[in-house]
Amino acid sequence: MTNNPAKRNTDAAATPEPASTPASAVAQTSTEATDDKALVSLKEAVDPLLTDLLYPSESDEPVTFVTCYLAQEAPLAEVQIKEWQMVPPSVYVEEGSVDDFWAPVLTDEDWYGDDEKTRTATFRKLKAILDAQLTGQQVFRQGKTEITVYLLGRLTNGTRAGIQTTVVES
Repeated sequence: MTNNPAKRNTDAAATPEPASTPASAVAQTSTEATDDKALVSLKEAVDPLLTDLLYPSESDEPVTFVTCYLAQEAPLAEVQIKEWQMVPPSVYVEEGSVDDFWAPVLTDEDWYGDDEKTRTATFRKLKAILDAQLTGQQVFRQGKTEITVYLLGRLTNGTRAGIQTTVVES
């Protein structure tokens, strides 16, 4: 199911279009199919990497694929993330650094074993895919101690997608 309110009902089984469908409606449907194709392509590239992938913090947490219905060209603002996630104004949301998001997961340390080296390699692949397909990447942190972190960017068709995880900072 998508986070886009305009597309929520398109997840249901499609019914054939009546012969009297205006050409503009058919064009819109084919545009949505193209939009969905770009999104599906990204999801198919990212999903295998996310299996059992944990983002390290005080509590290692899974990384998941997300979509966001906010499709404007301008960068997102904290208030839009609150609206998208339907959190009250009292919940703390801040924009973070994309580099800071990747820093703890892209460097192999001398003491890393095979599991940690595999995790680092997987994060490098994930970053390469996201960098190749998403422009205008932004990181948002929601919460204070148990923080939901979103890395979102735009596909060439304007759709926003990315990944999310949770970090624990006491």
